[in-house]
Amino acid sequence: MYRFRPAANTKAKLRAQLFGSGAILNEALRAQEILETSMACRCRRVERDQFTKSFITMALIRALERLHPAEKARLPYVTKCLADAPGVLVAASDYLKTLPNMISKWMPRRLASLGTDGFGRSEGALLWRDFFEVDSRFITVATLHEFFVDGRIERSVLDKAIKDLGINADKPNPVIS
Repeated sequence: MYRFRPAANTKAKLRAQLFGSGAILNEALRAQEILETSMACRCRRVERDQFTKSFITMALIRALERLHPAEKARLPYVTKCLADAPGVLVAASDYLKTLPNMISKWMPRRLASLGTDGFGRSEGALLWRDFFEVDSRFITVATLHEFFVDGRIERSVLDKAIKDLGINADKPNPVIS
């Protein structure tokens, strides 16, 4: 786990950690750009950290280690990496969102996960990510939603971003569609 691209604005009040890997990495990087430069999100700091599927697997294995029961519980690697990482936590995956959720209990705060929960889709990557709500627009909205839930931004900022990003808020839920 490592920071792939730190935020350009290191003095902004709102901060976020965006996680992605593999093919979804470019979507997370684009979401970082949107958050740092858009009108609705001006002056936001977005720190971009990357994690990979193998990292999640290894983090889970390390976190569940039970071979030293007499010792003080070991601190999982993901906990160490995020100990001083400020802001909201948002993970996007081309896999099921349950994958990042598997290590969320060792993160310092709530994790918002986006993933491709479902089956039977054969569209190209752009349509597929739009359907499952894991492209840069949805990563951006998930980050803003976390700021809203934490009381850091007004609902109007979130509503404006949804409109500006061209997201149909009334589209069918991809999990039950």
